[in-house]
Amino acid sequence: MNTFERYFVATNRWALILLLAAMSVIIFANVALRYLTNASIEWAEEVARHMMIWLTFIGSGMVMRYGGHIAVENLQDAFPRPISQAIRVVVAILLMSFFVMMTWTGYQYTQRAMFQLTAATQIPFGYIYAAIPTGGLLLCIHFALVLRSYISERKFSTDTNFDATASASI
Repeated sequence: MNTFERYFVATNRWALILLLAAMSVIIFANVALRYLTNASIEWAEEVARHMMIWLTFIGSGMVMRYGGHIAVENLQDAFPRPISQAIRVVVAILLMSFFVMMTWTGYQYTQRAMFQLTAATQIPFGYIYAAIPTGGLLLCIHFALVLRSYISERKFSTDTNFDATASASI
């Protein structure tokens, strides 16, 4: 399982890096062309916006994996360990239920949006909205991989290259 997890996280990380790099290149090229030639790339803003949507949804699993999403933990801190673990079990069930519902509802929404085309690129909106079920599925997998340590010790994964809580310490 450790090998699967390592490759899964690396693949997710590289997808985020490549999407962000492509989005940055497109935006930079569009701004440079606008100032240098008074013309811009017609589809640049639309494609960058769609890439940002994909970045948000596929990145949410990585942020959750490292404990970076906002959480209210005062209740479980106020109780002894067995009760706080029971609270985390309830929270885990609620979160996983939401992730599954997000995946299923996102899939249905994606199917309905396949008949509407984007303005500049003329691709079906379903491909953009596919980020919702994809992100939900990634959230399910990432949460399943950290679930045991979250429930037993309220710990998330750690990574020397990624600090999900960096902005909270400012």
